[in-house]
Amino acid sequence: MWNRREFLRAGLCAGAAMALAGCRMGRDAEEGEDAMEKLITTLGPLEASAVGMILPHEHVFVDLRTPDVPGQGEADAQDVVALMAPELEKARAAGVTAIVECSPEGVGRNAAILKAVSEAAAYPLVAPTGIYREPWVPRWAQEASEDALHEWMLGELQGEIEGSGVQAAWIKLSAGDDGITEIERKILRAAARAGAETGAILGSHTRRGRVLHEQLDIVEAAGYTPERFIWIHAQNDTLALNLEVAARGAWIEYDAIGGGREDAFWIGRIQAMLEAGHGEQVMLSHDRGWYDPAKPGGGTPKAFTYISEQFLPKLAAAGVDEATIEMLTATNPFRAFAR
Repeated sequence: MWNRREFLRAGLCAGAAMALAGCRMGRDAEEGEDAMEKLITTLGPLEASAVGMILPHEHVFVDLRTPDVPGQGEADAQDVVALMAPELEKARAAGVTAIVECSPEGVGRNAAILKAVSEAAAYPLVAPTGIYREPWVPRWAQEASEDALHEWMLGELQGEIEGSGVQAAWIKLSAGDDGITEIERKILRAAARAGAETGAILGSHTRRGRVLHEQLDIVEAAGYTPERFIWIHAQNDTLALNLEVAARGAWIEYDAIGGGREDAFWIGRIQAMLEAGHGEQVMLSHDRGWYDPAKPGGGTPKAFTYISEQFLPKLAAAGVDEATIEMLTATNPFRAFAR
């Protein structure tokens, strides 16, 4: 993890990357303003025609120890490759064409490891910038100003993550279960500003939905829009609140399919969102994986295949047509994460 000196030095590098990106954006504007949106991945940008089913919330590498624990977020890349590349290959065989990796700063994000796994499996991953909630916020981020955090995120969205060669595609955040804290507010304001400048979507791990309206208010006050905000783990609150937040324009992500609840629960939520006219705002995932450096050998991963192999046939049997399933699993996540 960075100390404060490394953070400030990286900020200078980010500034250079931003300047270069600004030049590129200027040239693009001269060439035409209708450039096709692309999904930014560890294997480069991909157009919609190059991908199909996308899982919007999974993990390849996570360390849920707090950043002050020695060795947090560290592992031998080849050990991670050996465990996780076969899982990506299984996902491909099940029809999944890309996976959004949802581990931000604070929970062991390691873009160099993601790149190594991605390249070994020839499989695109979608990596985030952003910072998890307290007590996982690193000390450098606790001390940083909102402006400094904004510049850091902007640098990763327009350049690369920590010299890894991986460009961040989106912004992952979180909010405390008992309400958003002042530090989390600062991070969210910085993220909303960076999102507004790049078009990158924000996703928040928010298990208790009572803070969602406050989060959306902060996003709007910072000059961005709820249409570029994902309520991650939306299944953990009521359908009524899912519908209420969707009415403000936010994305609703159901992302624990295949774990804990019966499939009938998920089918009911999806049908209710479709009936309410919010189908174009719904995404489906597992929240599975992953290599955990705190466990011997990285632990035992859970496959990224349940939705493809078991859930979608049940959803179809419940009356959801093929075009709608394609919207939920391919069109929607591409629209959400592409820019």
